[in-house]
Parts: sequence; C-alpha cells; structure tokens
Amino acid sequence: MATPIIEARSVSRYFGTVVALKDISIAVHAGEVLCLLGDNGAGKSTLIKILSGLERPDEGTLAIDGQPVNFRSPRDAFARGIATVYQDLAVLPQMSISRNFMLGMEPIRKFGPFRFFDEAKAGAIAREELAKIGITVNHLKQKVGTMSGGERQSLAIARAEYRGARLLILDEPTSALGVNEAAIVLRHVIRARARGLGVVFITHNVHHALPIGDRFVILNRGRVAGTFARAEMDEAALNRHMGGGAEFEALQRDLVALADQLKTGATVH
Repeated sequence: MATPIIEARSVSRYFGTVVALKDISIAVHAGEVLCLLGDNGAGKSTLIKILSGLERPDEGTLAIDGQPVNFRSPRDAFARGIATVYQDLAVLPQMSISRNFMLGMEPIRKFGPFRFFDEAKAGAIAREELAKIGITVNHLKQKVGTMSGGERQSLAIARAEYRGARLLILDEPTSALGVNEAAIVLRHVIRARARGLGVVFITHNVHHALPIGDRFVILNRGRVAGTFARAEMDEAALNRHMGGGAEFEALQRDLVALADQLKTGATVH
C-alpha cells in the first residue's frame, strides 16, 4: 500500500488526570476519505488539534509521507500540506468573496510608490477556482455573509486547496447545514478525493458519512472503538457502533418501556 499522507502513531494526550486520547493510531492516504466519528467528548477535537499542529501529543508521534514530524504550529502543518477547515470557517462575512478567497495571499498591483489590492486578478482567480467546485458567482464583490452555509464552507475548502493542501481536515462541516447546503459540501469532498487529496471528515452524522467515506474510525472516550472499511459498514452497523453497541441497545429498550408505561397511564418512577 502507498505511504500515507499523514499518520498518527500511538498518540496520547492528557490534561492533568483527564485522558483525552489514548494510543490512537490512524493513517490517511491520497485519494481517500477517512470519516472520524464519535459522540461529544470522544476526543475528536483533540485529535484534530494534534493533526493540525495546534497541540502536541504527550506520547506517540506523527508522520508525513512516512517521516516523523514535530509540528510547532498550524503554519508548520500547512507547510507540509495539512489544511484544517474549522466550523467557524475563518471567513470574514463583511468582506467580499474575492478578498476572502485571497485572504493572506492578496495579489498586489503597483502604481509608482503605491501598492493596491488587485481586485481584478483576485476576482479572476476566485471565479475560476469556485467554478471548479460547481459554484457560480455573479458578483465577486458580494459579501460572503450573503452566501449560503454550504457555499461558505465550500469557499473555505476551495481556498485551502488553492493554497496547496494535500490533506483536508474538515471539522463538522455539515453540522449546521440543511440538506441542500450539506449536499454542496459533500459533493465537494467527493471531487477533492477524485483529484487525489486525502480528507479527514469529522462528523457525528451517519447519513453524511456513509455516502462519502472510504474508511470509518469510531472514537469513544479518547480511544479507538473500531476501524472499518466501507464494505464492512451500513447504516445500522454504523449507528450501533456510534451509539456504543450494547449500551445503546439497553437505552433503546429502556425508552421503549418508558413510552409503553406512559401510554398505559402507569406510574413512572
């Protein structure tokens, strides 16, 4: 098998006596979507921060293209092609689409001793890159805040790709989106995979993970509860693992029993 873009090798992270992550090992290859799933408190956010250079593991190592690395900051991670798009997107809603797309790498034109933002060049780049992902923009001076949630997510992802990302880490990109808006993002993920990018897709939504995932890693209380290939997963199996298996089934039985008691008017303690 080809060398993974990124690997976490027996990574652990502690906050005092709290075990946030324990002995986590995952790998993501080019042209693959790895879905990282788990309930709140499962350790997803901590793992994202380690993969993106925001935090360092207390134990274990990271490797890029098979070589151990020690990220000192997100800038280090991005220099190696690791781009993270968080839920807050890092877009500025009151700025134009073109300015948001070129944020931090603004093209400049000179007029004598003066330097100006090259609106025309920025607009041409933004229009071309957004068209590649199926977003047609009529007015590039349009404020990003007027775009739909799915379009804003796609803009942030396309911007990371334009800057040379090899691996996209997407933190709950569809959590606050409706069906149609989520579809825009999910289509973008599939296109990114087809272009050979690796994708880590963090979600708790089984319906969003199943159509796009090649592999599924379930986290539970800071540990890997299971790693599954697409052929091993269906909706029922993924829901069962997400819900904690036997614990979830016991909860379901309790809830059914409670509902039956309420229907019959029995006293509930």
